[in-house]
Amino acid sequence: MGVMVLIVAALSLTVPSSFVWIDTWTINPMLGAIMFGMGLTLSPADFKVVLSRPKDILIGCLTQFTVMPLLALGLTWAFSLPQELAIGVILVGCCPGGTASNVITYLAKGDLALSVGMTAASTLLAPLLTPLLVWLLAGTMVDVDTVGMLMSIVYVVIAPIVCGLLCQRFLPKLTKLLTPYLPAFSSIVIAMVVGIVVSHNAARLLTAGLLIVAVVIIHNLLGLAIGFTVGRLLHLQRPKCVALSIEVGMQNSGLASSLAVLHFAAYPLATIPGAVFSVWHNISGALVAKLYSLNKT
Repeated sequence: MGVMVLIVAALSLTVPSSFVWIDTWTINPMLGAIMFGMGLTLSPADFKVVLSRPKDILIGCLTQFTVMPLLALGLTWAFSLPQELAIGVILVGCCPGGTASNVITYLAKGDLALSVGMTAASTLLAPLLTPLLVWLLAGTMVDVDTVGMLMSIVYVVIAPIVCGLLCQRFLPKLTKLLTPYLPAFSSIVIAMVVGIVVSHNAARLLTAGLLIVAVVIIHNLLGLAIGFTVGRLLHLQRPKCVALSIEVGMQNSGLASSLAVLHFAAYPLATIPGAVFSVWHNISGALVAKLYSLNKT
């Protein structure tokens, strides 16, 4: 997936016409389709983890919604980012965990149940926490429509997941037929989202490209490192530390780009950090999965 996303990003940057014909409004239905697929694969057991392991989930969500937003704010200050890019970085930091984090945790031999539970919990908390955090961190820069953002997350994330769960419950044969194709489908859709965002902002990205790539890489790597360190400081078992690291470091960056398109259209560059994060965190995720799986200490 990382290779495919990287190829699409490079193509849309060098030949914008390859994706620029697809309008940015399509990002939201695409993200909704991914979330619908997520709903098809979730089971009641995944939500039971939240109730059966409340301490682990609480630690995970608190770390998720404090470390990444504060890192985002700190990086915007440290690099003196232009307002448009700062908004995008903060949006990425305030989003819930990414959907690919569960696969990466599995490959890294981390606590998969904890990873799935954290993704479910942070996604369910996102309609409230993401708009609130964006308002707190970016409200001095721009007007933040917190209610509008809440409704957008409900429409784009929560509603499709619920539809997927209902389909799983009442149309089990259809669900069983679709499930094997979901990973490939999600990978293609994520690559398409990246292509659309990059192609529509190719000229701007070439202007501020190296700066935002550096910020995104630092943001992601610090999130991975701090997540693991928090687990160690709390004396959690290694598989839990691995899951915490990956859940904190990998964000639902597609949602960040979607929210930027919907609510910060006056700041086109705000969509770029989410697109770059989508490319990078799949590469870094594959690398840390290998690292964690080999290193047992």
